[in-house]
Amino acid sequence: MTTVNTVSGSTATTATTAATSAKETEDRFLKLLVTQLQNQDPLNPMDNAEITSQMAQLSTVTELGKLNDAASAMSASYLSGQSLQAASLIGRGVMIPGSTLELTGGVAYGGVDIPQAVDSLTVKVKDASGAVIHTADLGAQKAAGSIPFQWDGTTDSGAVAPDGSYTFEVAATQGGKKIDVAALAVGQVASVSLGAQGATLNVVGLGPVAVSQVKQIL
Repeated sequence: MTTVNTVSGSTATTATTAATSAKETEDRFLKLLVTQLQNQDPLNPMDNAEITSQMAQLSTVTELGKLNDAASAMSASYLSGQSLQAASLIGRGVMIPGSTLELTGGVAYGGVDIPQAVDSLTVKVKDASGAVIHTADLGAQKAAGSIPFQWDGTTDSGAVAPDGSYTFEVAATQGGKKIDVAALAVGQVASVSLGAQGATLNVVGLGPVAVSQVKQIL
């Protein structure tokens, strides 16, 4: 059963809190100015320029408060939209940075993130001891992006590897030069946790993952 988990509090209250804070700041400023005028020296009152300067400061404080309110409202709206999008990923496969390979039922999925076109792309699967048991040539890739691959559990010796956890490393070259590429782990989103900082995906076998880490949705 897939679920969407929430934490206490709501991002919708962020804008209200910011607006209250700005109003309180404005009220304190006005009270301070009025008190200053009431207690000024009658023989040496504040001149118009000084009063104008203080009022200008009040205007600045008010405008900053409005700007903070607008920013808070935009942030709350963004987090709400992100949460809805994240919820739609439940049950979907995602590719995220990682080198874990889960062999289940004789099949495992992984991926490679490449920054540019490459002449060659190779994946090496390793067992728990770190020994390479399978090498796959993914060939030339014409463009940058996330490249998925599948392993059927067959080793280079022709044996069939048992289901379980494996790791893999990737390598690529272009024009005879090594190109830095990143391994991508694949997992299924089981649930989503919603918090003040946004949505977190709970991926089977990979744990909690920020939405921003997702390279590709399968």
